Amino acid sequence: MLGVLLLLHSCSSKKYLSENEYLLDRVSIVSDTTKINTSLFTGYLRQQPNSRWVSMVKLPLGIYLMSNPQSDNFFSRFVRKMGEAPVVYDSLLSERSKQRIQGALFNLGYLHANVSVEEKYVGHKVRVNYKLHPGRRYMVEAIDVNVQDTALAGEIAKISDASILKPGMPFDANVLNQERSRITDYLTDNGYFNFNRDFIRFTADTIEGSERVRLKMIVSNYISATDYKYRPHQKYRIGEVAFSYDRSNESPIWLRNSVLRNANNLIPGEIFSESKVSSTYGRLNQLSAIAATNILLEPNPVDTSLLGVQIVLTPARLNSVQLGLDGTNTAGDLGAAANFSYQNRNVFHGSEVFSLKFRTAFEAIRGLKGYADQNYFEYGIDAGLQFPTFLFPFISREAQRKSRANTEFNIAFASQDRPEFHRRVLTSSWRYRWNSLDSKHVHRFDLLDINYVFMPWISDTFYDTYIKNPESRNAIIAYNYKNLFIVRLGYQYQYSSIGVTSPMGVYGKNAYTFRIAMETSGNLVHGLCNLFNTKINEDGNRTLFNIEYAQYAKFDFDVSKSFRLSNRSSLAMRFALGVAYPYGNSDVLPYEKRYFGGGANSVRGWSVRSLGPGSFIGNDGNIDFINQTGDVKLDMSVEFRTHLFWKFDGAVFVDAGNIWTLRDYKDQPGGQFRWDTCWEQIAVAYGLGLRLNLSYFLLRLDAGMKAINPAFKDAKQHYPIINPNFKRDFALHFAVGLPF
Repeated sequence: MLGVLLLLHSCSSKKYLSENEYLLDRVSIVSDTTKINTSLFTGYLRQQPNSRWVSMVKLPLGIYLMSNPQSDNFFSRFVRKMGEAPVVYDSLLSERSKQRIQGALFNLGYLHANVSVEEKYVGHKVRVNYKLHPGRRYMVEAIDVNVQDTALAGEIAKISDASILKPGMPFDANVLNQERSRITDYLTDNGYFNFNRDFIRFTADTIEGSERVRLKMIVSNYISATDYKYRPHQKYRIGEVAFSYDRSNESPIWLRNSVLRNANNLIPGEIFSESKVSSTYGRLNQLSAIAATNILLEPNPVDTSLLGVQIVLTPARLNSVQLGLDGTNTAGDLGAAANFSYQNRNVFHGSEVFSLKFRTAFEAIRGLKGYADQNYFEYGIDAGLQFPTFLFPFISREAQRKSRANTEFNIAFASQDRPEFHRRVLTSSWRYRWNSLDSKHVHRFDLLDINYVFMPWISDTFYDTYIKNPESRNAIIAYNYKNLFIVRLGYQYQYSSIGVTSPMGVYGKNAYTFRIAMETSGNLVHGLCNLFNTKINEDGNRTLFNIEYAQYAKFDFDVSKSFRLSNRSSLAMRFALGVAYPYGNSDVLPYEKRYFGGGANSVRGWSVRSLGPGSFIGNDGNIDFINQTGDVKLDMSVEFRTHLFWKFDGAVFVDAGNIWTLRDYKDQPGGQFRWDTCWEQIAVAYGLGLRLNLSYFLLRLDAGMKAINPAFKDAKQHYPIINPNFKRDFALHFAVGLPF
């Protein structure tokens, strides 16, 4: 396919060009001094050549050239839409690019800079080279400040020590604009409602015979709209605040006044602050009952020092119902699932969200021997209630305003009937979530999370084989297939340098995220059970209401960073580490809390739950999903991401990692973490990814191959990158969203 596109590119682009037209093949920017970073000037080009995949192949152009320029049939229209039309060189746009680059150099302080353009024609193509001749850079010798409004001068003087303008700095118009924004942000946060950065201007006088300039910052008064005379800037306070509803969408709504007051940061009598306007927008738009908010600010006609505030709320659709049907295929076992959900976004007239979900599933299981019923049934119900605030004593109203918080209560029941066992899980939780106003900091605190696992029936075959029989008894299964309490407390913090964003990937930004999570289970229960000397069961563990409880601690750390390479490509890196330790009343982690390796978001050369722990090799297909779990997890990834054509993105990735156990379980030989051997047990995979980016969500298809397989000692099998076997080493993953 690639060869065909290359052939089309070389032979067919002429048919889209007239006699005097040339295809813009390449554009380069060079400088006669190493002090200039030429990549900074790419954005000033008015014309760029056709995009290249991995900086080599013009794939979008090749797709476009598959069409017939004389035809308007469906195929030609389709490939033209998916591809990219040939970029015909325009000398006028080249001249404008030259002028823009020269202006950018001037803004950086190279006041005598010039740019030359070289054109090299080869056949029907042209390569353009912009050569920068910056000259010497001017430096700032002195800075003068002229503020026409004396009251405003006093305000600006308060923040003069934080100025980013210093004598001796290079002359840079970008830094001057940053200073304008800094002063403007301060003033608009301290009452100056009508102030904007256009009131601040700079003059620069060069000093003859030197590369030095004298700067003057001038802050002018505003012109009155009534008599067109210059007036001092007015400092405002908040006047009357009124709420109203925009009923153009005919959605009825009624919110309690206390809810609106708590969401509003514009308090009568306080100094006007632009950041408080933004935070009010954020808190009101967080309310599920509100679809949109419009804050109108108008000076009071009687007392001109006051700003009247009118907050117009657009109601959201309060009730919603969803029904979903899914087909499933688990290792060839076919099944179906149905989901029903209902949501009310204003159940108590305080923008509280009540949700109710039902799920049922069926799967026809094949290949199990010794079991009477070969089918799997599941049904579950989940009810949740979310409040748009902290429901906790001692948290002040001011603290509420500085964050966007939710309090969540949830209760759920799930029933699973498999041929091997029947399992019931009852869950209840009480948690808090809150974000900073800029959405960069996200917190979650699980105050109480209770899981009760009840096993009403286990088949004789399963019980005799994996629990009763001392020769084949599996400690992990024996622990996880009995009645159990999990009472946990947890906290999670996440920081994103660009705030909460969609999982589409950001090619044009250098961004990073950081996440840390901690949880413990059973400590409070353990203390109470010891205090009241509750019953000890036959395994030597304490019980609560004659039911054993889990005790463990868990820690997770995850950091990822993306580096912008161009407006079409980026390099993303990730490091993730997780450790969970059972202690006290537990020798084994609950299954739901154990780590697994492989899958769409781990080492992608392995299918989900098929990697590790350590060098362990699964040998029982019935229980490998239990055995291939661990207490420690390491994931590392490097991924090159690039836009291909139309809505398709591509990726090349290398993943590494594994899972391990902290204890030496006899059912997982080779799975225990040891400092002297863990590095030998790191699995490595490589592969290619294709992503369909639909803006509102992303569909991902990743094809991974094993490169280093720690499960084998033999060199041929340990290094499949040297001896690849497609059937043995290939894994295909379909997922929604990016892997990190």
